[in-house]
Amino acid sequence: MENTSPFLDTLFLLRKDECITIFADIKEISKKEEQDASDYFETEFEKERLEFLSDEINCNKETAVWAGKVLYHSAQLYLIRRDTAKDLNELIPSYKGTRDISSILSADLSLRFLPQIVEGLQTADAEDPLIKMLESILSEFHYSAIGSDIDIEKINWEEELKDKTYRKLYLERIVEKKAYKLAEIPFINKLLIAEFGLHKDTFWRELKNVNS
Repeated sequence: MENTSPFLDTLFLLRKDECITIFADIKEISKKEEQDASDYFETEFEKERLEFLSDEINCNKETAVWAGKVLYHSAQLYLIRRDTAKDLNELIPSYKGTRDISSILSADLSLRFLPQIVEGLQTADAEDPLIKMLESILSEFHYSAIGSDIDIEKINWEEELKDKTYRKLYLERIVEKKAYKLAEIPFINKLLIAEFGLHKDTFWRELKNVNS
């Protein structure tokens, strides 16, 4: 696919090289660009699905495109803020779809990069209203926020992690990010300790066994 738009360029660069190109202004995203992004996300989802070995979870392309647009607009708003305050709700819309495993993993194709943008915004201006908007999205899609300081206190973890594929991916990312705050939640801690078994010190020596 040709990189012919700021929107697609942002998505490609972030997913390939984890870097951002800032353009002169925020361009409107065309239907053609949305369709190209939809096809791209479906392909990327299929690649990642090979790692979690499930043929029961399909890419939610609509959710993936929504998350891609949130990521693109957030990245551009990091530096381009002239006359944008009135447009924030339009540029960063809340999620209107169904939150399920498919939508969580589809959104994560883009939202996994959002915590870094939030950190940059906090450094620049801790009172920026955009921060609360992005934190709200990450609280809903907290799989993408593992390792960052997002409010997760009201989650029913037994219900949240009942799907075995999602549970496996969630625990793996906690270990990858060394997310102590999550790992010390009693329910999650018990799952992690059980997964590690006799090899706990190999995977995470510093993690304490938390009793509920």
